[in-house]
Amino acid sequence: WEEADVDEEWQGFDENIAHVPFFAERYSEAEMIKRSQEFYKLLNKRRSVRFLSDEPVPREVIDNVIRTAGTSPSGAHTEPWTFVVVQDSDLKHKIREIVEEEEEINYKKRMGERWVNDLKRLRTNWIKEYLDIAPYLILIFKQVYGRLPNGKKKTHYYNEISVSIACGILLAALQVC
Repeated sequence: WEEADVDEEWQGFDENIAHVPFFAERYSEAEMIKRSQEFYKLLNKRRSVRFLSDEPVPREVIDNVIRTAGTSPSGAHTEPWTFVVVQDSDLKHKIREIVEEEEEINYKKRMGERWVNDLKRLRTNWIKEYLDIAPYLILIFKQVYGRLPNGKKKTHYYNEISVSIACGILLAALQVC
């Protein structure tokens, strides 16, 4: 994109943005310790797996975990993410083909021998049959920029970090479910 298309001037305060007040709930020391231990125990059960169940999941659960991920912090509150839910079998299979093609290139050219060697103990490769099996795929796209009302591009600061944090929150929300 061209520099002339980017509006780098401060945009000013948008009077239409609703202020969401912050209220911090206070807990006793004992309650904080208990809550932190329970949360740890829950998230410590999370694992990265290469097999998934085809068991149906209510769509409302998927919508809620995405809403939860959307509460993630982001640079200048730009929320530089788009979540796309795919349920259609044919489309999931097309996505699998694209992912496997890229992953094969990763394994054979991009990652290097050491990385590929480290992955051998996990018995993983570029074949991703679970992408056909999962009831839903949640695709996450980062937005490098947004559009202002005047059509000019608005930089999304820390877009990669912001999207990564949102993905972490998504994983935690899925674990809760």
